Amino acid sequence: MNIHKNARLTPLRREEMALSVIEGRLSKAQAAAVYGVSAKVVAKWVERFKIEGRDGMTDRSSRPHRLRSVTPDAVVERIVALRRRRWTGQHIAQQVGVSPATVSRVLKAAGLSRLKDLEPKQPERRYQYECPGDMIHLDIKKLGRFERPGHRVTGDRRGQSNPRSGSKDGYGWEYLHVCVDDASRIAFTEIYPDEKTQSAIAFLTAAVAYYQSLGITITRVMTDNGSCYKSFAFRDACKQLGLKHIRTKPYTPRTNGKAERFIKTAINEWAYAMAYQTSQQRAEHLPAWTHMYNWHRPHGGIKNQTPISVLGIDRDNLLRLHI
Repeated sequence: MNIHKNARLTPLRREEMALSVIEGRLSKAQAAAVYGVSAKVVAKWVERFKIEGRDGMTDRSSRPHRLRSVTPDAVVERIVALRRRRWTGQHIAQQVGVSPATVSRVLKAAGLSRLKDLEPKQPERRYQYECPGDMIHLDIKKLGRFERPGHRVTGDRRGQSNPRSGSKDGYGWEYLHVCVDDASRIAFTEIYPDEKTQSAIAFLTAAVAYYQSLGITITRVMTDNGSCYKSFAFRDACKQLGLKHIRTKPYTPRTNGKAERFIKTAINEWAYAMAYQTSQQRAEHLPAWTHMYNWHRPHGGIKNQTPISVLGIDRDNLLRLHI
């Protein structure tokens, strides 16, 4: 029994109050004044004690013993069947001959209140290549340039509506290109002024060179269906580097989930982690943050190891690479 903190009566006090009236020590009005309740409450507990004794002094469930009308099973099945045909609640109520409230109650019990509940979530298909270099994931994140802290830092909204481009006050955009190794989660990042084909190729070339410096040979690269990745020039660059290019299924970013998750981490822990004075200052901090991510930050996807530890580099090489 969960007694309210301001409750006047507990089961023991109810019994004491009822006995004081039954035994004639107090009248109902006097008992009401002594125990801080109304005379009607006193009468209720006195009558209940006479009928049920001490067992009747506990609270009862407020649920009714019997419902006036329970929705028949056949009607419930009909409502659920029509819902699975994507009918609305009002339409179902009109067709079945029950109230919209009944339809809502049945659908809630069946877990079909929202239309998206009709399409169960597909089970996650997690994959991970065995060896570093078997697959790298590429993606791009668009970030706004700025020459002063924004209103979230200064509290001053004046001039915040200026467009990013097209005026003298517009600062434009910059693009964070990211690469994540599928097996080790070792990341490589660079910022480019655009997301065009030449920038994507330059980043891919730099990423392959970076992983080679760690002793990793890249064999596959996965990207989304951005125009820079679908270009013939990017295809030719992959061939020249000896890479098999794999593109994700359209509108399924989860396929490239490791890059997507890395971008979210970078946004939270680097891009928006502190109040930078300019976007240039933010860009200058990126290499240090990426180094921290690769060498010092435990990663949940690889059993809380640091990405670099997956390579199993000996101590001498580790000290040489850790600059």
